[in-house]
Amino acid sequence: MHKKKHWYDYLWIYTPIYLALGLFNILFAWLGMIEFLIPLCLALFGGEKVFCNRYCGRGQLFDLLGNKLKLSHKKNPPRFLSSVWFRYGFLLFFMTMFTLMILSTINVFSGVQSLKEVVTILWTFKLPWHFAYHGTIFSDGFAQFAFGMYSIMFTSSILGFITMLLYKPRSWCVYCPMGTMTQAICKVKNKSL
Repeated sequence: MHKKKHWYDYLWIYTPIYLALGLFNILFAWLGMIEFLIPLCLALFGGEKVFCNRYCGRGQLFDLLGNKLKLSHKKNPPRFLSSVWFRYGFLLFFMTMFTLMILSTINVFSGVQSLKEVVTILWTFKLPWHFAYHGTIFSDGFAQFAFGMYSIMFTSSILGFITMLLYKPRSWCVYCPMGTMTQAICKVKNKSL
């Protein structure tokens, strides 16, 4: 017997569409803020990790690739990935990279630095991405933010894909920075009730 499908069961399509749109026009990368703001709002105002458990399209995509397409080895991920020190360390690293992206965006807005039309993969490899930026009526700062956001989303997708291949399909969820952050918010919120 098949369980009834809901609209949110099809959110897996968001990640491939997002990554594809960023190839055509980097400004679509702003849509990545959806995956930052919605989980935070749900955790702050609802006090639950409902985004991770139900609405995360990336988790659904890895589940689909790993289980339905059988791309996963389905092994348990190493214990260190779910350890508190690794999860919070990775969150701190992630937030540092996000902060550097914001500072770079501010520098472009203020004219201190010029636009860098690159996508940085795994925080190391800079790929020229000028083909995806065609100018805008707005400041290049908007594009700089988009290049940074796409870099973060592409990198996290690669990390998630690798851990899906090596371990269980949703192994990315074990150390996902947004999952760690929303879990921390929910714990604090539920203690204060």
